[in-house]
Amino acid sequence: MPQKIILLLVSIFTVFAWSCSADRDYTEYVLSDCEPVPGDALVRLLPAEPDILNPILSTDAYSGEIERMLFDSLIERDPQTLEFRPLCSEKWEISGDGLEYTFFLKKGIKWHDGSEMTANDVVFSFNMIKDPSVNAPHLRNYYNDILSAEMIDRYTVRFRYARKYFRALEICGTMPILPGHIYDSDDFNNSVLNRRPVGNGPYLFDGWKTGSEITLKKNADYRGEKTFINKIIFKIITDETVALQLLKKGEIDMMALQPLQWEKQTGSEKFLRKHDKHKYFLPNYSFIAWNMQRELFSDVRVRRAMTHFINREKILDKLRYGLGVVVTGPFYVNSDEYDKDVLPLEYSPQEARRLLAEAGWRDTDGDGIIDKNSKKFEFEFLIPSSADFSSKLATIIKEDFAKEGIVVEIKNLEWAVFIQNLNERNFDAVTLGWQMPIESDPYQVWHSSQADKGSNFIGFKDERADFLIENIRETLNKNRRTEYCHEFHRLLDKMQPYTFLFCNNSLVALNKRFMNVKVYPMGFRITEWYVPDSIQFYSE
Repeated sequence: MPQKIILLLVSIFTVFAWSCSADRDYTEYVLSDCEPVPGDALVRLLPAEPDILNPILSTDAYSGEIERMLFDSLIERDPQTLEFRPLCSEKWEISGDGLEYTFFLKKGIKWHDGSEMTANDVVFSFNMIKDPSVNAPHLRNYYNDILSAEMIDRYTVRFRYARKYFRALEICGTMPILPGHIYDSDDFNNSVLNRRPVGNGPYLFDGWKTGSEITLKKNADYRGEKTFINKIIFKIITDETVALQLLKKGEIDMMALQPLQWEKQTGSEKFLRKHDKHKYFLPNYSFIAWNMQRELFSDVRVRRAMTHFINREKILDKLRYGLGVVVTGPFYVNSDEYDKDVLPLEYSPQEARRLLAEAGWRDTDGDGIIDKNSKKFEFEFLIPSSADFSSKLATIIKEDFAKEGIVVEIKNLEWAVFIQNLNERNFDAVTLGWQMPIESDPYQVWHSSQADKGSNFIGFKDERADFLIENIRETLNKNRRTEYCHEFHRLLDKMQPYTFLFCNNSLVALNKRFMNVKVYPMGFRITEWYVPDSIQFYSE
């Protein structure tokens, strides 16, 4: 969910009063001198500016990247084994019927304002999520079956479920927790804290210069695992070319690369002397979504025709240099839940034309545009402005569809306005991507209850789909749950509410001065990184 700009960014380091050390060739660095020491800063690209920093309210990946550094939950996954382990809790207990989850909090965990985190904060956060007046429908659906969160004592909280749920421990244990004592619950959606967050994590909010940067600084009182990097600076740059230039100049340390940048613009000896490149898969998929609440895309034959018109393999090769894989459904392509027997609908303009003709779409007046009941086949394709892949994809779609008598108008919108249009269901078609957890629950995106206000912004509603989704949630047996997932996958393949595109490789470039960099099954763990004293780049 991207975006990116420049003039103010060229002189950004003088704003922070950090000084740069001399340029170094890290390939000659003596690794025996690599002692983990505090210091330095990590400068990261942020290709779109978040609207808010509140983990209960925010919905985009960029807010999430920052919030993960600011807020700790009760438990977390071990980065290597992916098993759950305590974070703000000392331990937890699960009742024999699998409906009660009791967490025992660690004592002495401090919010960034100095007050102690207690079970009251957990209950407050739960109540905010459950409150229908709070703008969190995307999150609330995971808590529908939790009847209560009860404060047993200052350091003990118990969640009670109405029914079993295969992700129950993860949902209550990783619930976003906010400091209830400083929030005005009557104006939670518009609190000033949404742009000045107070967390309990390894980094503290330090500043937000709109359109320029968001900065975090190390929490010296953090009770968790020791961190080393003193400051994290998120530079907001909405132009991919400018961002790459700043990366090469050393003014950005870390950024996600576009496929063109990965393949053609970052392979020189000079670049690789100063940077490492990391390529890996995470649970994700990209897609084109057809708004089923629009009459044009309410017909399954039209949606299937749209997919038949799109040459996904060619687009993957042309725009992403083959850095990904074509997918057909809503689960992670490398998971058991993904039905590998479902093959992509073939690229077949002939079949697409047949389906459209069957649905009543023909060029009846000879003007080169197909029509039905005197209405032309034309639609608006919404994309985030300056998102390079989306822009190029939209151009291909526009040109290819024009050959078939379909008019596509491309509409570029700034990220915040783009999201607003989705939330208001004000679009015909849109291209986006979803990031998923290890164990995916399709309820948020696909259940009919989320169609009016939630992440099901295309208005997908189907009784059988709801039945399958609800059974996926309540089935603890993995094999049986996988069967439900496969049937749901096949149903979506038949109905084509999305044209599923690709599971994309994550492509990241990182300055070589950072040590102890590991790629775990769910990506990086920045809190483990450090820079040896003799090659630290920034000093206060």
